[in-house]
Amino acid sequence: MIIIHLKQAIIVEGKYDKIKLKSIFDAVIIQTDGFRIYKDKEKMAIIRHYAAATGIIILTDSDSAGFKIRNYLKGAVKGKITNVYIPDIFGKERRKNTPSKEGKLGVEGIDINIITEAFSRAGIDISGEDAEYTPPEDPITRMDMFELGLSGGEGSSDKRRILLKHFGLPELLTTGGMVEILNTMITREQLYNTAEDIFYAAECEKTEEK
Repeated sequence: MIIIHLKQAIIVEGKYDKIKLKSIFDAVIIQTDGFRIYKDKEKMAIIRHYAAATGIIILTDSDSAGFKIRNYLKGAVKGKITNVYIPDIFGKERRKNTPSKEGKLGVEGIDINIITEAFSRAGIDISGEDAEYTPPEDPITRMDMFELGLSGGEGSSDKRRILLKHFGLPELLTTGGMVEILNTMITREQLYNTAEDIFYAAECEKTEEK
């Protein structure tokens, strides 16, 4: 596989995640060592430096611990931050005797093609041409989430789960996170059309089960 050059620094949780990413990307890769990052002032200073200088890409596991670390970094670091999300894939890494607490594969256990697809979904150019991401002219907003029943209403959590699964995104993604990542994947019109189709299909499936 061709090594992909990225100018941004990539932030991951552990050393095995870093090893996996090094087989894909030619980039600065910084590991948080899990929750140790909360007290590691020196490493946080390095992360803040790259966030200001080149921008950083945060790629944590899709479990609750991964989201806690991601949210901590988002709140503690100023600069250009791009969030890349791996999908919820259940299984066990080869080096481990048992699955993780939530049963989800971490970054180290995710297929290389799925990882590169996740980078593309986040609007990151992986062609090696350093193309700039162009924000959409008619962006998806939180109001769209509300109008589609994805937030603030009865059954919104179920609808979010259905939509996130359709796009291969983790179920723990917040509404704000959904807005951010969906704007790099699809247009506002495509979101409405897709939501209509998959929610209709879900309702039909419920009816058939009855």
